[in-house]
Amino acid sequence: MTATDLHEIFIVTLLRRAGGTRRHWRLALGEVRVYPVETHPHCNWAVTPHGTLRDMTEIERLADDLRLRYPRITPG
Repeated sequence: MTATDLHEIFIVTLLRRAGGTRRHWRLALGEVRVYPVETHPHCNWAVTPHGTLRDMTEIERLADDLRLRYPRITPG
């Protein structure tokens, strides 16, 4: 799983769960940052959501779910 793949999963899932447009969720989500496994052994990625409280809540809930399924990803 790459950061690009994970980003796409975020967008598709947010569209399905909350509606809106791809552009809206892409802007609210921002980039998926990847960290070295050596310093982040349990989960080596993070997102920093922007936008409304609703947007950030939807993104954080989904991030919690995805961290369980995809704790480690690769850049790209």
